[in-house]
Amino acid sequence: MVVRKQTAPTRNVGKALIAAAMRWQDTPDLTMSPANVVAKPLEHVIAANDANKFIAYNNIPPDISKVKTKSNSKGVLMMNPQVADEASWIVHTIPGFPKALRGYVFPPEEIQKGHLFICLTIKESEIDAIAMALRIATPLIYHNDIPDTEINSRPNLKKLVNGESRLTPPLTVTRQISTAAAPGLKVTIYSKGEKSKYEIYRRVLVKKLKTGIKVWTTRDKILKSDCRILNRNIKLVTSPITVGDHASSLESDVSQWLISDPGNKFCAVDKPYHKSQTKEPAIAVCIDDATIFGHFNLIGQNFIFLNLATCRDFLPAEFFHFLPAPLLYSGSRAL
Repeated sequence: MVVRKQTAPTRNVGKALIAAAMRWQDTPDLTMSPANVVAKPLEHVIAANDANKFIAYNNIPPDISKVKTKSNSKGVLMMNPQVADEASWIVHTIPGFPKALRGYVFPPEEIQKGHLFICLTIKESEIDAIAMALRIATPLIYHNDIPDTEINSRPNLKKLVNGESRLTPPLTVTRQISTAAAPGLKVTIYSKGEKSKYEIYRRVLVKKLKTGIKVWTTRDKILKSDCRILNRNIKLVTSPITVGDHASSLESDVSQWLISDPGNKFCAVDKPYHKSQTKEPAIAVCIDDATIFGHFNLIGQNFIFLNLATCRDFLPAEFFHFLPAPLLYSGSRAL
C-alpha cells in the first residue's frame, strides 16, 4: 500500500493517495490517534511492544533543546527481534516527532506546514543496507532499544548506533533495497558525508539517476535552475499548486522532493536546494514506481528556469510546475 497525504491549510485533515484506490482521499484528523495514517505505522513506536524494537533519529529530537548537528534526517528504523521476519523504515520531515514510547502527539506548530512521511515495510535483511546509508548521513539518534544481539549481527547497524567511522571514506554511498510484499517497490538510497563537498542534487542525484530532475524545495539565492548539460537539467518547481482540492504554497512547505525527468523515479531528499548543503551530510530515498511518479507528475503544470538567457535553447514544449506545500507520503503499514 502506498499513501501520500496533503494537509489542509486551515484544518487538521489531509489528502491521502492510496495506490489501490488511484485517487486522492480525505484523511482522518492528523492529531487524533490511532485513526490516522501517520499514527498507525507508529503504533509500536509510541507505545512499547515486545515484537517491535527501533531506533529513532531526528535533528530536532522531541523535548531536547539546543542540539547541534549538521544532519537534517528524520526517521525510524524498526524490527521484530522475535522469530517473525518483520521490519519497517519510516522517513519523514516532522521535527520533534515521534515521542518514543510516550504516546502519539503530532506537534501542533507543524500541523499547518507541508511534510513528507514515507513508511516502507521491508524484510530484516534490508536493515544493514539502510544502516550503511544512514551512517554516512550521520543522523542524530535519540532512541535505541534494539537488542545487542540484533545490533552486533549487523556491522553497519552497530557502527550507526555507536557513531563509528562517520567521516572516513567512502564519502558517498548507494544502496538498493525493496519492500517486502511481492513484487516489491524498488528503492535506492543515496547518501553523502559532509566531507564530500558534493551538492547532492547536481553532483549526486542527477549523476546517479542519469536524467534531469524537477525539484520541489525551498531554495537560496545562490543555486538556480540549471540547464547547462543537455538531458541533465535541474528545473525548480514554482508555487502555488493544488493537491486534490487543497491548495498549498512553497512558503508553508518544509519537505523537499523531486521526480526524474524523464523516468518513473520519486525521491525524498533531507536537504533543501541550498548551497550550504555542500558542506553537510545528506540522504535521498528514491522509489522507482510509475504510479507514484505519475501522481506527483500530475500535481502541477509549470516549472520555471531562473536563467532564461542560458536555458532558452533547452526549454521543452511542455512545462511542468508541480509539488505541493503541505505534503505527507507514506507507503505500507509498519509492524
